[in-house]
Amino acid sequence: MSRSVATVRRPRDAEVWGSVHAERAALAGDLRELTDDQWATPSLCDGLTVREVLAHLTAGASLGTVRWLAGVVRCRFDFDKQVALRLAEQLGAGPGETLGRFRRAVPSTTKPPLPVIAMLGETVVHGEDIRRPLGIRRAYPTGTATALAEYYSGTDLVVVARGRTCGLRLVADDGPFATGSGPLVSGRTVDLIMAMTGRTVYCDELRGDGVELLRSRCGTPG
Repeated sequence: MSRSVATVRRPRDAEVWGSVHAERAALAGDLRELTDDQWATPSLCDGLTVREVLAHLTAGASLGTVRWLAGVVRCRFDFDKQVALRLAEQLGAGPGETLGRFRRAVPSTTKPPLPVIAMLGETVVHGEDIRRPLGIRRAYPTGTATALAEYYSGTDLVVVARGRTCGLRLVADDGPFATGSGPLVSGRTVDLIMAMTGRTVYCDELRGDGVELLRSRCGTPG
């Protein structure tokens, strides 16, 4: 069986931007009443609180190619240092300011030199990095989740995803996404996405003979 996914029309960039903006707005809405203690909750990104991950998302929505390249040079091509620098720029004096900055970035189409679909990935995946520790569950639109699963199943750009699923058959039980051959891994599309991007805890939501192999390939996400 080939690794190709079910035949689904690839969305245009304008449609993907619409999904990015919708997901940012949904995330801002989910976080509007957090307490200070909740803002300090460790996220699924190692070493970062939910507030810091939100600041990272704001940074990504505020950083065009020229500034991104300038920052890379300034940080002597240390990409982790660049990420930390831009996160600190958007953190603000307190949680209210952090959220306010993110809200203002909701309609932005500014991005680093990445495909637009990667920006959707940043929003959904880091949104889950925030939501899961807070016990918040989002029902993602089928089209949004499917487009993103298709993207990650075919790339290792930004985060290793395709490499984690080699030799596995991934099948969504809530949408049309299906890809690969080998032992089965099935579940919600978003749970497959999060496992593909290295979030081990989401393997607990999946079923099939291939789950443990996928779990063994997960690790601390970037």
